[in-house]
This record gives sequence, structure tokens and C-alpha cells, in this order.
Amino acid sequence: MRILFATVSERSHLYTMVPLAWALSAAGHEVRVASSPALAGPIMSTGLTAVSLGTDHNLHEMLKENRDSLENPLSDWSDPVLDSHSWEQVLMKFKVSVMFAYQTYNDCLVHDLVDYARHWRPDLVVWDPVTYAGPVAARVVGAAHARLMWCIDIYSAMRDVFLARLAEQPPERREDPLAEWLGGLLRRHGSDFDEEVVTGQWSIDQIPASLQLPLTVDRLGMRYVPYNGPSQLPDWLRREPERPRVVLTSGVSARAALGGTFMPVTDMIGTLGELDAEVVAALPPEELESLEKVPANTRLVDFVPLHALLPSASVLIHHGGFGSWGTALANAVPQLVPTIRYADWWNKALSVQQAGAGLAVHASELTPDVLRDGVHRLITDPSFRDNAERLRQENLAAPSPHDVVAELERRTAEHRR
Repeated sequence: MRILFATVSERSHLYTMVPLAWALSAAGHEVRVASSPALAGPIMSTGLTAVSLGTDHNLHEMLKENRDSLENPLSDWSDPVLDSHSWEQVLMKFKVSVMFAYQTYNDCLVHDLVDYARHWRPDLVVWDPVTYAGPVAARVVGAAHARLMWCIDIYSAMRDVFLARLAEQPPERREDPLAEWLGGLLRRHGSDFDEEVVTGQWSIDQIPASLQLPLTVDRLGMRYVPYNGPSQLPDWLRREPERPRVVLTSGVSARAALGGTFMPVTDMIGTLGELDAEVVAALPPEELESLEKVPANTRLVDFVPLHALLPSASVLIHHGGFGSWGTALANAVPQLVPTIRYADWWNKALSVQQAGAGLAVHASELTPDVLRDGVHRLITDPSFRDNAERLRQENLAAPSPHDVVAELERRTAEHRR
């Protein structure tokens, strides 16, 4: 088969695709990864074949200029429950998301992706859940297509809320910003819209079922296999820690997209320096430079591969990005997640807290006492590690990327036209 992976140019989104892309390639299929020009280098660094299309989006610049408005009720999808939303509220959420996120991400890519799909004729398109250019191209050329999930699925859950409220409206009040936008793209290429373009013919889901939302989509579970990018193992990581190891990371994707997270990193380093623990802080150079004093128990690094570091860790502190969250799950590491209601960050924080494998803290409420007490609880209360191990076992019980290849072959033959 010819299999085209499609993603917006976000390195963290690409990394979630790499294990499955390589599993399909190793099974003898022809695999290519399409994105905007900015991601061509990172794609090639994974050893996969890059297809550079369209132009680069400017969403990062928009987000950095509007950091203070990121946690806005109009863009907050963290509670995708019908009773929580009126028609006016959910309509406005979709208007804002389509205009300021989905169009910005996809309009610069979609038409070149359709042209490339017409040329290469993929059998299957695997797309990142915000890369709507993927299903548009698949529908135009008759390829099967599936979302590859790296998130708590707020996208299909909120779509269900929207459609339920839409059905309650009289005809003159019915408005669907997402269908109008995607329908316009499809009509330009001689096709038409239906809900498959929003949620895929099925979803390859790397989230353990116990942590995922109740979903109405066709879900194919798959084990999350961490891939944290090209890296070299540092010498100090060969030695086991003599004290509990606490890892703090500000996240590669958040640095690129937002200019950093909402964690007060400088203050956190000082507080963690008071603990009887070994602290490893993976921070960008600009945050390292702002530190006036580095505590004796703290090791500062710009980057270290989490999949190599976390097996020796007792706690991971992060902002809620999938790479950090998922790699902690895969290694049974309790998590402290100080974050905001942006994307699905808050949902991931709550999911591990509700599972007893971590603690969620809104970034605005992260005081030194909250940080100190939270880390102490995660280290000393064995229930957190026990529950984290339960989640690790659930992840291991899911089919590996290699194991799902045959099912993807079957589904592709069934759905492609």
C-alpha cells in the first residue's frame, strides 16, 4: 500500500506518528510524511521520507502575541459535555477555533496536499486530528483515512455536543462553521462534505481507554511507543540516582508554539532545590540564563530524551504536552501537571489525577507550598506509583504499532474507493 501521513508543522505532532510510520514501512508499505516546509528537516531526521508542501503557517506568532488570551472561554474545549454548553456558547467556540486555529493551520497546506494526493494516489491517509487537510485530500482521491490520536479526544466529543445543539435549532438558526469551511475546500476540488471529514473513517487511538473520554467514533486502540526525537544518551544517565529523581520539563512543543509554558520555572527550581531529591530540569537556554542560582541538587540540561530518562525518575513535572504525559505513562512515573485550559492540557492533567497516578494543578495556583507538598506526596505515597504502573500495563496490553498493521491493511481495503 501507499500510505501518506499528514500533519501540520508541529514537531510534537510528527513525533507521535513515527513509530506507526516505521511499523508500516517495515511491513513493506511505501510511507511518506507530508507537511509544510518548516517540518521537512524534522521529518527527514526521523529517517522517513518528507513531502514538503504549501507554505508555513503563522500560528506560533499569533499565539505568542496573544499568550494572555490563550485560556479564553471562547477557545476552551476542556469540558465537552452537552449540559455545559448552550447553542450560543458552542457555536462561538467553533467559530473561533475554525477562524483562528484550523484555517491558519490548514489553508496554507490543503490545496498542495490535494494536488500531491492526486499525483501519488495513496491508499490510506493517516492524519493528525487538527490536520483537516488530510481527510480533504483523502476524500478527493478516494483514499481510506484515519485520525492518529495524540490527545484526549476533545475534538470529536465537542463535535458531538455541537451537533446535538445544532439539531435543536430551527432551520433559520442553523449554522456550522466547520462544515462551511471544509465544504468550501472540498467543493473547490469536486467533492462534498460529510462528518467523516471531521473525525475520520476511524481513529487510531494511543490514549489508554481508561483515560479517554466516552467516544462515539470508531476507535482502534494502539500502544503508545515513545519517540522523543533524535538524541544521544548523556554519560551521567548511566548511573542510577542515589535519591529520588524529580524531572522538570517545559516541553519542546510549548517552547516553539507559545514561547514557553505557564509554569514559573525560575521559582520552581528554587523550591525543588529545597527537597531531598535529585532534580533534572530540561529547560531552554533563555530560561537557564534567567536563573541567578542553581541549587546543589539540580542538574540543568537543554534536552535529554525522556524515554531514556524517565525509567529512573520518581516524578515528572510538566505542562500537559502529550510527549511528556505519554512517556510518563509508558514508564509508570507519577506526574505533577501545572497547566492551563489550553488544547487538551487540562484534560490530560485531570485524567492522571482521577486515575490516582498524578496531581493536577492550575498554573495560577502553583505556589511553592503546593509544588513542595505535591512532589513530596508523589514520592512518598506508594499508591501513585502503583496506579502509574497500572496505566503502564494498560498501555502495554494494547496492540503495538506492528500489531495494528494487518488491521490497517484490512480497513484500508474496506474503505478506499
